[in-house]
Parts: sequence; C-alpha cells; structure tokens
Amino acid sequence: MTVKASVDAVIVSYRSARTLRESVGPLAAVPGAHVVVVDNASDDDSLATIADLAVDAVRAPRNGGFAYGCNLGIARGEAPYVLLLNPDAVLSAADLDVLVGVLEREPHVGLVAPRIMDADGHLVASRRRFPGVATAWGQALMLHRLIPRTDELLHGGGDLASEPDWVSGSCMLVRREVLERIGGLDEGFFLYSEDTDVCRRIRDEGLTIRYEPRATATHAGGASAPRQDLLPALARSRVRYARLHASPASAALQIAAIAVGEATHAVARAGRGYARGHLAALLAVLRAEDAARGLGPPRTDPGWR
Repeated sequence: MTVKASVDAVIVSYRSARTLRESVGPLAAVPGAHVVVVDNASDDDSLATIADLAVDAVRAPRNGGFAYGCNLGIARGEAPYVLLLNPDAVLSAADLDVLVGVLEREPHVGLVAPRIMDADGHLVASRRRFPGVATAWGQALMLHRLIPRTDELLHGGGDLASEPDWVSGSCMLVRREVLERIGGLDEGFFLYSEDTDVCRRIRDEGLTIRYEPRATATHAGGASAPRQDLLPALARSRVRYARLHASPASAALQIAAIAVGEATHAVARAGRGYARGHLAALLAVLRAEDAARGLGPPRTDPGWR
C-alpha cells in the first residue's frame, strides 16, 4: 500500500523502548513516508530499538516536552502532510492512506484523526468539546457523567465521521501549510493540552477538525488515566489553555474549577492511590497562577521553520 501523497511521520519518544519499534515499523515500510523519530533525551536508549529501520532519528539535547519534540521533527521535513503519532500508537499504511485521502479531497479540513482502539480492541473516546466553564466544573464536581453537556468527551457515534471541537493528539494528520501558518505546536505546554490548543488554533483559521472512523489507530495507552506523577503537568496545561483561550472571567472560573477538582479527587481517592498526585496537581495550579501573571503568546522554537 502506498500513500497518495508524501507524508512526514513524526514520533516523539521518551523512555519508549518497549513500544517504539511496533509504532515505527509499519510507517518505515511505507513508500512516500518520511519517518522522523525524535527522542527527548531518554535514559533507556529508545533509539537503539529502531537502529536498523529506515528512519530519521534525532536525539534532542533535552526533554523539552511533547510539543518541543514534535516541532523538532516537523522541521526535518517538507512533505505537505504531517502525521503526529504517539510512540505507543500504531497506524497502518492503509489507514494512513485513508487519512491522506480526506485532506486531499476536502480543503476545508485542516486536521484529520482516526478512531482510536485500545490494546484490547475497545473503542477509546477521542472526540471532545473544547474546555469551558461548564466542563471544568462538571469534572470538578464529578457531574460530567450525569450531565452530558458538562463532559468534554463525546460519547456515542464513534462509527460516524464528524467534526468535533478537538481530537486526541495520539494520532493526527495535519496540513503542513496550516502548521506553518499557526507557528507549530505551542511549547508552553510541556505535556497535555497541546492537542486541544492546536485544534483550537486551526479552527481559528477557519478550518475544521475531522474525525474519520474509516481509519483506525491502536493506542496501547489510550484508555489509561495519566500516571500519578503526571497529574501536575496535566493541571498546569489546563490552566495555561484556559488563560490563552478564554476571557479573563471565564479563565478565572475554569481555573477555580481545576483547583477544586484536584481537591475533590484527592479526597475521593484518599487511601486508594492517586491522592498524592492530585494534591501535587492542586499545588501546581496555585503556582501556575503566580507564573501566569506574565503569560505571553504561544511559544514555539523560532527556528523550527
């Protein structure tokens, strides 16, 4: 199977030795696909697992986060389409072909993503509403499963093509010209919310986000909650997103909800693990508020293009 257009496939690795080869292998064999693997200063020698594959391997000088690694990889190519794929996700040549076909046929689509299945073959909810006051408080007070409009996740309809607000960044195909127009991924997000942000900025350009279930990616970690030690990074990213994309009043309400949510989840999970992570996330929110006083525009490496 050959793709219908040249694609730069960018995979950012960090301590991904266990899964990286399975992710990279199918793409490395696709004619017309230029595979770039950026390793964010891992200490497990992840790149050694793919040393025999036809890929452009990049050892980043530091772990600057997912968006940082993506921008390094994007800058290594010139293809009209850029595939961003997690190092524990797998996309076949045939499924890549489907995604490319959407962008070739529909110029109003800026980004397209497949349906996501977990390692057990279950559909992962990957279509979402943009964060807002209702969703922030729905999550904080654990009401999102009772009141659907307060849930970021869109449930049902996973077998139908649609145009959600944003999609999971574990696998998405983007027009290079659009990435260049918006300045790449925002490196102010170390981890999490960079996918929400890039979809938001693409929509601000007048383009749509497409969910295309005719293509499927398998994501080993797709149904997993963030590890306890990553909860502070998630909280900081949610705060940053609110401050960048909401009015001051709305951002304040969302950030208050994020803080309350970390507190309520710490209480709900007391004695069952994760409580310490939520308390650390609460502290991260409070510290992010201080840091946000000098928040500037989205940050990207000025040399990425």
